[in-house]
Amino acid sequence: MKEHKKKTVVVTGGASGIGLAITRLFAEKGDSVIFLDYNSNSGNQVEQEMKEKGLDVRFLQTDVSDFNSVKTAFDQIPEKMDVLVNNAGISHVGRLEETGEEDFERLFQVNVKGIYTCSHEALPKLKANEGGSIINMCSVAATMGIPDRFAYSMTKGAVLSMTLSIARDYVADQIRCNCISPGRVHTPFVDGFLSKNYPGQEKEMFEKLAATQPIGRMGKPEEIAALVYYLASDEATFITGSNFPIDGGFLGLKA
Repeated sequence: MKEHKKKTVVVTGGASGIGLAITRLFAEKGDSVIFLDYNSNSGNQVEQEMKEKGLDVRFLQTDVSDFNSVKTAFDQIPEKMDVLVNNAGISHVGRLEETGEEDFERLFQVNVKGIYTCSHEALPKLKANEGGSIINMCSVAATMGIPDRFAYSMTKGAVLSMTLSIARDYVADQIRCNCISPGRVHTPFVDGFLSKNYPGQEKEMFEKLAATQPIGRMGKPEEIAALVYYLASDEATFITGSNFPIDGGFLGLKA
């Protein structure tokens, strides 16, 4: 392993779930982390807790679907940056006929436009750094049909395509772009979904969802963060334009 060089890392949706695990890992490894999140209460709390531990973190309240909000945030980020992790995202449960125009537009604005806005503003800083890494949060839903996830799958298909396009267009600038495709990961979103839709049956339904992964459990946010950290590292400089499933065998081992 090469000697660690302190990096400037920007993480979107970095105050909860997978994003929080990513923020924490980079910070604990000694990097300078600026994390963006829409939820100011969570963001401020995470920033305070991490700073009390001596970690180099900064929270910027940001709506990734709003270009002006993103521009304001990136104006406060150093001129040179090493890594952008486009993690912010939302979900919707429903087939085509259960997906209203507002649902469709809401997911597009955050999951698709959010990657556009943040990547657009990060590029000059990555170029000034003479290279860097963009890592996009994709999903197994981008490459296989998932029941009742019409709008969500649409957005993740776009994430995969944007990843390939960015990787191709900026390879000469030494800017790498990859995406990762988690299966089911145990986050607060899962707990909230179960309590809302299956009151009194949370444990039973959790076990049912966990069993859809051939490995027999859901992923942990820390496991996703570890893959993100590797792809951002100097050990991964030969990797670009790739999609990495991290799904407990969901794609490769399903009958």
